[in-house]
Amino acid sequence: MELNSYGVIRKLVMTPKTWKNFQKLRKLTFEVERCVNKVEVKQAIEKIWDVKVDKVNIINMPDSSGVFARRRYVKPGVKRAIVTLREGHSINLPGEAMQSAAAFDSQDVVEREG
Repeated sequence: MELNSYGVIRKLVMTPKTWKNFQKLRKLTFEVERCVNKVEVKQAIEKIWDVKVDKVNIINMPDSSGVFARRRYVKPGVKRAIVTLREGHSINLPGEAMQSAAAFDSQDVVEREG
């Protein structure tokens, strides 16, 4: 299956840990298709956002299964790419990502105070 640049990246992963990596180390975490490699992820990021990528790390998260209310379930695994941007390059995150990031900052303040 041939993927275009927009088909490689599924979504941006925004958690408190990834937000701190973005602020301090210019690292963004994306959920990507399972069939892509580092080179394809790098080319897609550079084409979509017109930035230069320094490094790409790939994490394959395996399937997980369990039991909930006496029913078995299987949660499919995902592939994530941690992208490090070159010095001087940045990506303007969409509005939803910035709102969730602001929530992470406010949670961090509450944790430090308490």
